[in-house]
Amino acid sequence: MLNNINVIIEALNYTRAGVLITDPSLEDNPIVYANQGFVDMTGYALEEIMGSNCRFLQGEETNMAEVDRLREGIRNHESVFVELLNYKKDGTKFWNSLSVDPIYMEEEDRHYFVGVQRDVTNRKNIEKSYYESVKEVKSLAFPIVPLMDDIAVLPLIGEMSEERFLTVFKDVSSYVRNDNIETLIIDVSGLTVLRDFEMEGIIRLKSVLSFLGTEMRLSGISTEMAIQAVNLTGFTKKEIRTASSVKTILEELMDK
Repeated sequence: MLNNINVIIEALNYTRAGVLITDPSLEDNPIVYANQGFVDMTGYALEEIMGSNCRFLQGEETNMAEVDRLREGIRNHESVFVELLNYKKDGTKFWNSLSVDPIYMEEEDRHYFVGVQRDVTNRKNIEKSYYESVKEVKSLAFPIVPLMDDIAVLPLIGEMSEERFLTVFKDVSSYVRNDNIETLIIDVSGLTVLRDFEMEGIIRLKSVLSFLGTEMRLSGISTEMAIQAVNLTGFTKKEIRTASSVKTILEELMDK
């Protein structure tokens, strides 16, 4: 059935991502192809899953609202992306970053769905640790949150007074130096407002961190903040790398 794409299938067996092909023309949209990456990721042998619907990866803690969104996309022949808590054959939980896209094979006059999944458990655990830590440090004067051995986040929360802001930034350089931090993420998504003195402080901090060999990233930038940053003299010239969220930066760093 899939002989006409043998070359593509052979290539897919060399990718670490899990790849599935399902056939919606058959009852229950069963799996008709799975690559070695899927086998390695889930622990299931090919003979155990061929001809089955991939719901066997679901379990007690799987978010069924996301499953319903996935099913709706498949029902409407639309591309869909979800992150699901799934289960390996041995019962181990893992976070599955799953994208599903419809594909039409003209020579067969047949539709298939291609699913590509990545195990993002490490990233999700780091995110969970980060957000739990943020809750604990809201009242602290120096709320740096270590994520990994060489990555940390400084979440700026609420309305920063100039005095508090300067106190926090005063100790950042010694923390970074003593803990060998290679990447420091400044997360401004929790700020009530972002004023010039904070932006100017971020610029000064980048210069200090660069001298120490530490890269600074800025996350949580809203459209309004971006406009303000562009209007602030000298900000764009500093080439500060920004992202919409800590998650985005983590994904980029972990994919290196």
